[in-house]
Amino acid sequence: MRRVMKIEVANGEIIDKHTILVIKSERISDTGKLADIHREMQALADGVKFVYNSVDDASAIHDLAEKLKAINEQLWDVEDQLRILESKQDFGEDFVNKARSVYFLNDERAALKRAVNVLTGSTIVEAKSYVDYTVRGTDSEE
Repeated sequence: MRRVMKIEVANGEIIDKHTILVIKSERISDTGKLADIHREMQALADGVKFVYNSVDDASAIHDLAEKLKAINEQLWDVEDQLRILESKQDFGEDFVNKARSVYFLNDERAALKRAVNVLTGSTIVEAKSYVDYTVRGTDSEE
């Protein structure tokens, strides 16, 4: 029997990982890979239950999980599209826009994971820090 290391992670990370595994189980057809996915889902099941049981109203966690799943599906689709463009060596405007969308989507994903952490009172919270990419005003005095 193979051994795995057990680690503590933020509650938002557990829900995020679960949504990714659900997406994989829906989109991957290879039976060997599906067996691995289902085994990983089973290993994560107690953690998912713990997160849902850590609040009085589990519907709030469910709503955040649904939003995380939607973002992760978008990321999956964008990554697939980027790989297709990469295979064609097409690095035009479409590639740039899709590549940029990855970090916008990841910012939304991080906010949702943080919301799960706050809602559940997670003692472990993933910290993120990025360069501010928001466009600054170009108002200048003439």
